[in-house]
Amino acid sequence: MEALKTKFPHIKRSDLDTLQINIGYKCNQACSHCHVNAGPNRKEMMSNEIIKIIPNVIKNNNIKLLDITGGAPELHPKFKQLVTEVRKLNVEVMDRCNLTILKEPGHENLTHFLAFNKVQITASLPCYLKDNVDKQRGIGVFEKSISALQELNTYGYGIKDSGLILNLVYNPSNPQLPPSQKELEDKYRFELKARYNISFSNLFVLANMPINRYESYLHQIGKLKEYNELLENNHNTKNLDSVMCKTTLSVDWRGYLYDCDFNQQLGIRKNGKINHLNDLLTPFTSLRNNPISIGNHCFGCTAGAGSSCGGELS
Repeated sequence: MEALKTKFPHIKRSDLDTLQINIGYKCNQACSHCHVNAGPNRKEMMSNEIIKIIPNVIKNNNIKLLDITGGAPELHPKFKQLVTEVRKLNVEVMDRCNLTILKEPGHENLTHFLAFNKVQITASLPCYLKDNVDKQRGIGVFEKSISALQELNTYGYGIKDSGLILNLVYNPSNPQLPPSQKELEDKYRFELKARYNISFSNLFVLANMPINRYESYLHQIGKLKEYNELLENNHNTKNLDSVMCKTTLSVDWRGYLYDCDFNQQLGIRKNGKINHLNDLLTPFTSLRNNPISIGNHCFGCTAGAGSSCGGELS
């Protein structure tokens, strides 16, 4: 699929430092805001052949961070093998964890594995209140998430000076821009500590992208046009230099390359001749100054204080 017609400004890539791979859409949850449309019945999964070349791509291109996502990435049979091999390269690894996977049968040792390999955890927790979380993510998700966070804390995750990073992710349940990251982080820190004695490293606030499952939800409630206008009207040009697509490359379960995870879900391939993970096996393949494929959904990253996989941009 080609880049969509849009009023969004043209932007180009900087130096690549993060490889974000989606190793499969299978998930033990089916959240209403999920832009991947992940769920228990999804079958798409990265092949062992593609998994094998990831460490070489990382080594050849001086990648500093491997960002593993899904679905629930831990459900891939080669998840642990991949993490182990990449950590041997002294490269940081981030697991985008839904928390409840840590409580699923067959994954009892997952927390120990993540801690032993010093894997960064970025976990979705859209609220510190049970009803709000269960409404967005499913009945019983909140209690499992709290239990998982408490378990992570016992291993040192989210504890100051432990070296084990535990970041939480907030996204609004309603079609609106997220609030101030700093103010909400202070509120989360107080509430989670007071209610459940939970500590964490940072809170990232993200805007919901009006694509796939969330787009369908907005259409059903008659808010799709209004939400798209909200994002475009709040475009902040100061965020253009910090959007994640400038330094991150997204890889789908088949090994194809995209400028970001959202483009991946929309099928908007990256520009240029380098379009598959195999093309990055040549050492130090530069993507600098390559034009980035854009669409109207890109306003979701620049609206207001900005939104990226690492939270606010400004």
